[in-house]
Amino acid sequence: MLNALTVDVEDYFQVSAFDNQLSRADWDSMPSRVVESTNRLLRLFDDRGARGTFFVLGWVAERYPHLVRAIQAAGHEIASHGYEHRLVYENGPAALREDLRRSRGVLESITGLRVRGYRAPSYSVTRQSLWALDILIEEGYEYDSSIYPIRHDRYGIPDWPRQIHEVRRPGGSIWELPGSTVQVLGTNLPIGGGGYFRLLPYMWTALGIARLNRKEGRPAIFYIHPWEVDPGQPRLPGSMLSRFRHYRNLDRTEGRLQTLLTDFEFGTVAEVLDTVRVKEPAQAASAAATVLWPA
Repeated sequence: MLNALTVDVEDYFQVSAFDNQLSRADWDSMPSRVVESTNRLLRLFDDRGARGTFFVLGWVAERYPHLVRAIQAAGHEIASHGYEHRLVYENGPAALREDLRRSRGVLESITGLRVRGYRAPSYSVTRQSLWALDILIEEGYEYDSSIYPIRHDRYGIPDWPRQIHEVRRPGGSIWELPGSTVQVLGTNLPIGGGGYFRLLPYMWTALGIARLNRKEGRPAIFYIHPWEVDPGQPRLPGSMLSRFRHYRNLDRTEGRLQTLLTDFEFGTVAEVLDTVRVKEPAQAASAAATVLWPA
Protein backbone atom coordinates (compact mmCIF):
# COMPACT_ATOMS: atom_id res chain seq x y z
CA MET A 1 0.00 0.00 0.00
CA LEU A 2 1.18 3.49 -0.83
CA ASN A 3 1.83 5.65 2.25
CA ALA A 4 2.42 9.39 2.32
CA LEU A 5 6.00 10.51 2.96
CA THR A 6 6.09 14.11 4.21
CA VAL A 7 8.85 16.50 5.21
CA ASP A 8 8.38 19.70 7.21
CA VAL A 9 11.16 21.88 5.78
CA GLU A 10 12.35 24.17 8.56
CA ASP A 11 15.71 24.89 10.15
CA TYR A 12 16.76 23.57 13.56
CA PHE A 13 16.34 26.99 15.20
CA GLN A 14 12.76 27.44 13.95
CA VAL A 15 11.27 24.64 16.02
CA SER A 16 8.33 25.77 18.19
CA ALA A 17 9.96 24.40 21.35
CA PHE A 18 12.66 27.09 21.06
CA ASP A 19 10.33 30.04 20.41
CA ASN A 20 11.12 31.47 23.85
CA GLN A 21 14.86 31.27 23.22
CA LEU A 22 15.04 32.98 19.82
CA SER A 23 12.95 35.71 18.25
CA ARG A 24 12.25 35.64 14.53
CA ALA A 25 14.41 38.73 14.24
CA ASP A 26 17.34 36.51 15.30
CA TRP A 27 16.82 33.89 12.62
CA ASP A 28 18.93 35.53 9.94
CA SER A 29 21.89 35.67 12.32
CA MET A 30 21.81 31.91 12.98
CA PRO A 31 24.03 29.51 11.00
CA SER A 32 21.60 27.79 8.67
CA ARG A 33 21.78 24.04 8.02
CA VAL A 34 18.47 23.49 6.25
CA VAL A 35 19.90 23.23 2.73
CA GLU A 36 22.47 20.62 3.70
CA SER A 37 20.06 18.54 5.79
CA THR A 38 17.26 18.69 3.20
CA ASN A 39 19.68 17.61 0.47
CA ARG A 40 20.62 14.71 2.71
CA LEU A 41 16.99 13.61 2.71
CA LEU A 42 16.74 14.10 -1.05
CA ARG A 43 19.70 11.78 -1.61
CA LEU A 44 18.23 9.20 0.72
CA PHE A 45 14.82 9.32 -0.96
CA ASP A 46 16.44 9.04 -4.38
CA ASP A 47 18.45 6.02 -3.28
CA ARG A 48 15.27 4.29 -2.11
CA GLY A 49 13.11 5.40 -5.06
CA ALA A 50 10.71 7.25 -2.76
CA ARG A 51 8.79 10.40 -3.51
CA GLY A 52 7.16 12.66 -0.96
CA THR A 53 5.53 15.96 -0.14
CA PHE A 54 7.72 18.73 1.24
CA PHE A 55 5.84 21.23 3.38
CA VAL A 56 8.24 24.13 2.93
CA LEU A 57 8.38 27.10 5.29
CA GLY A 58 8.01 30.31 3.28
CA TRP A 59 10.85 31.95 5.21
CA VAL A 60 13.16 29.17 4.06
CA ALA A 61 11.89 29.21 0.47
CA GLU A 62 12.40 32.95 0.15
CA ARG A 63 16.05 32.68 1.21
CA TYR A 64 16.89 29.42 -0.56
CA PRO A 65 14.76 29.24 -3.73
CA HIS A 66 17.32 26.87 -5.28
CA LEU A 67 16.45 24.34 -2.55
CA VAL A 68 12.77 24.45 -3.52
CA ARG A 69 13.71 23.97 -7.16
CA ALA A 70 15.90 21.00 -6.25
CA ILE A 71 13.02 19.37 -4.36
CA GLN A 72 10.71 19.94 -7.30
CA ALA A 73 13.26 18.71 -9.84
CA ALA A 74 13.63 15.47 -7.87
CA GLY A 75 9.94 14.74 -8.48
CA HIS A 76 8.53 15.67 -5.08
CA GLU A 77 5.42 17.69 -4.30
CA ILE A 78 5.75 21.19 -2.82
CA ALA A 79 3.22 22.25 -0.18
CA SER A 80 3.05 25.03 2.41
CA HIS A 81 4.22 25.01 6.02
CA GLY A 82 3.23 28.66 6.42
CA TYR A 83 5.73 31.50 6.35
CA GLU A 84 6.86 32.32 9.91
CA HIS A 85 6.23 29.04 11.74
CA ARG A 86 3.75 30.57 14.20
CA LEU A 87 1.32 28.32 16.05
CA VAL A 88 -2.16 28.68 14.59
CA TYR A 89 -3.94 28.75 17.94
CA GLU A 90 -1.69 31.61 19.13
CA ASN A 91 -1.90 33.58 15.90
CA GLY A 92 -5.54 34.28 15.08
CA PRO A 93 -7.55 34.22 11.84
CA ALA A 94 -6.27 37.45 10.24
CA ALA A 95 -2.64 36.58 10.92
CA LEU A 96 -3.10 33.05 9.57
CA ARG A 97 -4.62 34.33 6.34
CA GLU A 98 -1.73 36.75 5.83
CA ASP A 99 0.81 34.01 6.62
CA LEU A 100 -0.85 31.60 4.17
CA ARG A 101 -0.88 34.13 1.35
CA ARG A 102 2.71 35.16 1.92
CA SER A 103 3.96 31.58 1.94
CA ARG A 104 1.92 30.54 -1.07
CA GLY A 105 3.08 33.55 -3.06
CA VAL A 106 6.72 32.68 -2.46
CA LEU A 107 6.32 28.98 -3.25
CA GLU A 108 4.25 29.44 -6.39
CA SER A 109 6.59 32.10 -7.75
CA ILE A 110 9.46 29.60 -7.46
CA THR A 111 7.73 26.45 -8.71
CA GLY A 112 5.22 27.89 -11.17
CA LEU A 113 2.65 25.43 -9.79
CA ARG A 114 -0.39 25.81 -7.57
CA VAL A 115 0.17 24.88 -3.94
CA ARG A 116 -2.51 22.35 -3.03
CA GLY A 117 -1.75 21.54 0.60
CA TYR A 118 -0.85 22.95 3.99
CA ARG A 119 0.48 21.72 7.31
CA ALA A 120 0.40 24.00 10.33
CA PRO A 121 3.51 24.36 12.47
CA SER A 122 3.52 21.75 15.24
CA TYR A 123 0.10 20.37 14.26
CA SER A 124 -1.42 23.51 15.79
CA VAL A 125 -4.92 23.16 14.38
CA THR A 126 -6.64 22.12 17.60
CA ARG A 127 -10.24 22.21 18.80
CA GLN A 128 -9.75 25.89 19.65
CA SER A 129 -8.47 26.72 16.17
CA LEU A 130 -10.72 24.70 13.86
CA TRP A 131 -11.62 28.02 12.26
CA ALA A 132 -8.33 27.57 10.40
CA LEU A 133 -10.01 25.00 8.12
CA ASP A 134 -12.54 27.62 7.03
CA ILE A 135 -9.72 29.98 6.11
CA LEU A 136 -7.89 27.24 4.20
CA ILE A 137 -11.07 26.53 2.24
CA GLU A 138 -11.55 30.22 1.48
CA GLU A 139 -7.94 30.47 0.32
CA GLY A 140 -8.43 27.58 -2.08
CA TYR A 141 -6.42 24.83 -0.40
CA GLU A 142 -7.36 21.31 -1.42
CA TYR A 143 -5.98 19.45 1.59
CA ASP A 144 -4.66 19.99 5.09
CA SER A 145 -2.50 17.82 7.35
CA SER A 146 -2.53 19.79 10.61
CA ILE A 147 -4.59 17.72 13.04
CA TYR A 148 -3.21 14.93 15.21
CA PRO A 149 -5.95 12.80 16.83
CA ILE A 150 -4.02 12.26 20.09
CA ARG A 151 -3.59 13.78 23.54
CA HIS A 152 -0.48 15.94 23.75
CA ASP A 153 0.59 18.87 25.89
CA ARG A 154 0.88 21.20 22.88
CA TYR A 155 -1.52 19.92 20.23
CA GLY A 156 -4.04 17.25 19.32
CA ILE A 157 -7.77 16.49 19.09
CA PRO A 158 -8.01 12.96 20.53
CA ASP A 159 -11.53 12.22 19.24
CA TRP A 160 -10.89 13.48 15.69
CA PRO A 161 -11.31 10.81 12.94
CA ARG A 162 -8.16 8.79 12.39
CA GLN A 163 -8.61 8.19 8.66
CA ILE A 164 -8.16 10.50 5.67
CA HIS A 165 -11.50 12.27 5.23
CA GLU A 166 -13.24 15.24 3.65
CA VAL A 167 -14.38 18.00 6.00
CA ARG A 168 -17.43 19.86 4.73
CA ARG A 169 -18.19 23.41 5.81
CA PRO A 170 -20.73 26.01 4.65
CA GLY A 171 -18.05 27.64 2.52
CA GLY A 172 -16.83 24.45 0.86
CA SER A 173 -14.76 21.42 1.78
CA ILE A 174 -11.19 20.35 2.40
CA TRP A 175 -9.49 16.97 2.75
CA GLU A 176 -7.84 16.29 6.08
CA LEU A 177 -4.89 13.91 6.41
CA PRO A 178 -4.46 13.49 10.18
CA GLY A 179 -1.28 12.31 11.83
CA SER A 180 -1.22 8.52 11.84
CA THR A 181 -2.21 6.56 14.92
CA VAL A 182 -3.14 3.07 16.06
CA GLN A 183 -5.91 2.53 18.55
CA VAL A 184 -5.14 0.49 21.65
CA LEU A 185 -7.84 -0.03 24.30
CA GLY A 186 -9.75 2.93 22.92
CA THR A 187 -6.77 5.31 22.98
CA ASN A 188 -5.07 6.71 19.89
CA LEU A 189 -1.30 6.25 19.96
CA PRO A 190 0.96 8.13 17.50
CA ILE A 191 2.99 6.23 14.91
CA GLY A 192 3.35 8.97 12.30
CA GLY A 193 7.02 9.91 12.55
CA GLY A 194 8.89 12.92 13.93
CA GLY A 195 9.81 12.62 17.58
CA TYR A 196 7.83 9.40 17.90
CA PHE A 197 10.07 7.88 15.23
CA ARG A 198 13.26 9.01 16.98
CA LEU A 199 12.35 8.48 20.63
CA LEU A 200 10.59 5.11 20.39
CA PRO A 201 12.04 1.85 19.02
CA TYR A 202 11.88 1.45 15.24
CA MET A 203 9.49 -1.48 15.55
CA TRP A 204 6.85 0.78 17.12
CA THR A 205 6.56 2.73 13.86
CA ALA A 206 6.99 -0.30 11.61
CA LEU A 207 4.36 -2.41 13.37
CA GLY A 208 2.01 0.56 13.49
CA ILE A 209 2.24 1.25 9.76
CA ALA A 210 1.90 -2.45 8.99
CA ARG A 211 -1.24 -2.58 11.12
CA LEU A 212 -2.73 0.41 9.31
CA ASN A 213 -1.91 -1.01 5.89
CA ARG A 214 -2.84 -4.65 6.41
CA LYS A 215 -5.46 -4.75 9.14
CA GLU A 216 -7.24 -1.43 8.57
CA GLY A 217 -6.51 -1.07 4.86
CA ARG A 218 -5.42 2.55 5.30
CA PRO A 219 -2.29 4.47 4.28
CA ALA A 220 -0.04 6.03 6.88
CA ILE A 221 0.97 9.69 6.90
CA PHE A 222 4.64 9.78 7.93
CA TYR A 223 6.53 12.99 8.67
CA ILE A 224 10.14 13.97 9.30
CA HIS A 225 12.13 17.19 9.57
CA PRO A 226 15.49 17.83 7.86
CA TRP A 227 17.09 18.68 11.22
CA GLU A 228 16.24 15.17 12.43
CA VAL A 229 18.99 13.71 10.21
CA ASP A 230 21.54 16.32 11.35
CA PRO A 231 23.18 15.17 14.61
CA GLY A 232 25.87 17.87 14.24
CA GLN A 233 23.46 20.80 14.55
CA PRO A 234 24.25 23.47 17.19
CA ARG A 235 22.64 22.89 20.59
CA LEU A 236 20.20 25.54 21.76
CA PRO A 237 19.15 26.33 25.35
CA GLY A 238 15.71 25.24 26.42
CA SER A 239 13.78 23.21 28.96
CA MET A 240 14.95 19.72 29.76
CA LEU A 241 11.85 18.29 28.11
CA SER A 242 12.31 20.34 24.92
CA ARG A 243 15.97 19.40 24.63
CA PHE A 244 15.16 15.72 25.17
CA ARG A 245 12.44 15.76 22.54
CA HIS A 246 14.59 17.62 20.01
CA TYR A 247 18.04 16.06 20.37
CA ARG A 248 17.39 12.47 21.44
CA ASN A 249 18.55 9.86 18.88
CA LEU A 250 19.41 12.33 16.09
CA ASP A 251 22.32 10.05 15.23
CA ARG A 252 19.96 7.12 14.63
CA THR A 253 17.28 8.77 12.51
CA GLU A 254 18.88 8.42 9.09
CA GLY A 255 19.54 4.71 9.53
CA ARG A 256 16.00 4.11 10.73
CA LEU A 257 14.66 6.10 7.80
CA GLN A 258 16.64 3.99 5.34
CA THR A 259 15.06 0.88 6.82
CA LEU A 260 11.56 2.37 6.78
CA LEU A 261 11.81 3.31 3.10
CA THR A 262 12.87 -0.25 2.35
CA ASP A 263 10.11 -1.85 4.40
CA PHE A 264 7.20 0.24 3.08
CA GLU A 265 6.09 1.99 -0.10
CA PHE A 266 5.85 5.77 -0.01
CA GLY A 267 4.60 8.52 -2.30
CA THR A 268 3.32 12.08 -2.21
CA VAL A 269 0.26 13.30 -0.36
CA ALA A 270 -1.37 14.09 -3.71
CA GLU A 271 -0.85 10.51 -4.89
CA VAL A 272 -2.22 9.00 -1.69
CA LEU A 273 -5.18 11.38 -1.65
CA ASP A 274 -6.05 10.55 -5.24
CA THR A 275 -6.02 6.85 -4.34
CA VAL A 276 -8.30 7.37 -1.35
CA ARG A 277 -10.75 9.45 -3.37
CA VAL A 278 -11.13 6.68 -5.94
CA LYS A 279 -11.22 3.82 -3.44
CA GLU A 280 -13.61 5.01 -0.76
CA PRO A 281 -15.40 8.29 -1.50
CA ALA A 282 -18.55 7.17 0.33
CA GLN A 283 -16.68 6.33 3.53
CA ALA A 284 -14.78 9.62 3.38
CA ALA A 285 -17.97 11.63 2.96
CA SER A 286 -19.58 9.76 5.86
CA ALA A 287 -16.60 10.50 8.11
CA ALA A 288 -16.85 14.18 7.20
CA ALA A 289 -20.34 14.37 8.65
CA THR A 290 -18.99 13.37 12.07
CA VAL A 291 -16.48 16.21 12.31
CA LEU A 292 -18.54 19.26 11.47
CA TRP A 293 -18.59 21.88 14.17
CA PRO A 294 -21.09 24.72 14.69
CA ALA A 295 -20.86 27.48 12.11
